[in-house]
Parts: sequence; structure tokens; C-alpha cells
Amino acid sequence: EERADEVVLVLNTGGGTVTGYGLAASQLLRLKEAGLPLTICVEQVAASGGYMMACVADRLVASPFAVLGSIGVITEQPNVYERLKREGISFSTITAGKYKRTLTPTKKVDPLDEKKLKSDIEQVLKLFKGFVAQNRPSLDIDKIATGETWFGPDALERNMVDKLATVDEVLLDYVDKGAQVFGLKYTEKPPSPLAALGIGGSAGEAAPLAQLALSWLLARGRDGGGEGAALLEALRKGSASGDALGAARLQSTEPPFLAARPRDAAEPMVRWGDAEGSESDSWHM
Repeated sequence: EERADEVVLVLNTGGGTVTGYGLAASQLLRLKEAGLPLTICVEQVAASGGYMMACVADRLVASPFAVLGSIGVITEQPNVYERLKREGISFSTITAGKYKRTLTPTKKVDPLDEKKLKSDIEQVLKLFKGFVAQNRPSLDIDKIATGETWFGPDALERNMVDKLATVDEVLLDYVDKGAQVFGLKYTEKPPSPLAALGIGGSAGEAAPLAQLALSWLLARGRDGGGEGAALLEALRKGSASGDALGAARLQSTEPPFLAARPRDAAEPMVRWGDAEGSESDSWHM
């Protein structure tokens, strides 16, 4: 007998960056393209980018007091130009391209820059609205794409959800119908003890303290021979080549990382909504 697999996703998010939630929604679409019916259960909130994810569901269920909506785009940043001017500090930005840099925290506010940025986020809203309308054609997109949010009953009245129920009710209903329900949770693997010592990344990156700590750990197994001695020998060879710990890492029997980004992975050149990026545009959904 052919299996009738389905996916039930529990979703709780108030949104965030345009790129991040656009990617998340696109990943959910892959489930549908693979022929897997997708039910999304909103327990507390699916707002803005969260609703972008939720709207792709074949069946969208929300608890009675869940908050949904907030279809809109926002960008904001402080401006310290006048304060810097009073302190006698000027900040120079050299660009190539008319709109390479519009509003920044250190640049004098220009109405033309504001107009351009307003145009940019309006375009993002247009894409947002089109995506929601395509995936939930039963709702009136112009009436709900106002940035407002609604509780479950009001969202149901506006066809933003298909049913009001808790995720427990949804899962128990599957059980009552004889389905096998399996739980799947994604968890990033915690750093290994070696990573906590600063070991990892490019050759020669480890701190001297980490090298000493690993040497001590390996030395404890020196008399017993076996793997401990082999690792210690690899450490010595690595030290001679400039990679004090690279060879030892290759010999380690520790399982590989399955869900963690390497410590030396490149960061994106442009980040939207990064709390640490003071010069980047913060476009949030």
C-alpha cells in the first residue's frame, strides 16, 4: 500500500529580514513541489515574514489567540550627522553608482535619498503582496496588506487561515484517523570540547593555550600507546609544518559537524537587519 505522507509544521515567528524569510518560504515550497501536503500550525504568532512562510501551506491552522498578518516592510536607522558636525567630525563616503549609498547614520539626510529608499521598500512590499496573493488566492490582498495584525477569529474571517485549532488538536486528529505521527526537530550540534579551546578554522589559527591544553590531554594517553600516541605524533608533525593542530584534527575520531557553520565561513558582504551593521540598510518584514 502506498504511503500518504504529510508534513505538519509548527510555526511561531514575528518576522525578520527580507532575505531570510524569503528563503525560508521558498524552502517550504519545495515540500509542496515534492508532492508532500503541508499543514502549518501557528501557535502564537505568524507576522510579517512569518506570514510569508505560513501562507504557502495547503492548510493553515491557527490557535484562537494567535496573531497573524503585519504584511508590510520597514526600514529605520538613527542619524548622527548633526551631532558629528557639532563635534567637528566629518565622515567621508566615496561611492561609484548614483544610488550605491542613500541614507546612512553619518550622512546628512537628503530628501532625494529618502524618496529612493521609499521606492525600494515599496518594491519589496509589491513582491511580498504578490507572493501572498499567489499562495492564498482566496484572500483580498489589498485589504490585509496594510501592516495590521489580527487575532485568530478575525484572521479566519479574512480568509487568512483555514481553521482555528491548536497543534495538539491537529496531531491528535491524525492519530485518531490511524496515522503514524513522527516528531522531527532541527538542532544545531553544540561546539566540541576542542572548538571550545579555540581549535578550528584555518591552519595555524589555534591559540598557544589551546595547543598546550591539547598536548596535555594527548600526553595522558602517551604511555598507553594507541590512538593517543598517534594523535600526539600528528600534533608534533603539524607543529613543524606551521599547522600546529591541523594534522591532529585529521586524525581525530570525533564525528563531523552535521549542522554547524564552520568558524571560518565567510560572512555575507551585505546584511539586512544585522544589529551590528550600522551602515547597512535594515529592511525587515
